[in-house]
Amino acid sequence: MMAAGMDPRSSWSRTTPADLERSLFLPGAGGFLAVGAGGEALGCVGYRPDGEATLTLNKLATRPGARGQGVGRLLVREVEHVARMGGYERILLAVSQYNLDVLPFYRRLGYVRCDEPYAHAHPASPPPVVLVKEVRGEQTP
Repeated sequence: MMAAGMDPRSSWSRTTPADLERSLFLPGAGGFLAVGAGGEALGCVGYRPDGEATLTLNKLATRPGARGQGVGRLLVREVEHVARMGGYERILLAVSQYNLDVLPFYRRLGYVRCDEPYAHAHPASPPPVVLVKEVRGEQTP
């Protein structure tokens, strides 16, 4: 994930293999998707249920050399598909204050800013920007 160029001050730098194991394998855990080429991961994204109506998207990253090729969009769309198939009403995500340059990317995909606090914010990090997208009833692009 850090190979994607994430700011080391973000919570990514505190993500451990044990954190990933918990997010993948505990009851009620979400999932983790990756897109690769030639045996190398080009991008990844995680997601987890947050109640009956919300699926939270997290840890989206693409390697710098793969940016602009639709890898991130593909990963987000796949999480949206998972949400629709799981009967979720919306997807919520948080953008680190150290990564605000990605806000236009999410806006283009239909995500809007909301004032809802992010339940998974790391106390050592500044409060993130929270975005949400309604997916119930939305057609798959």
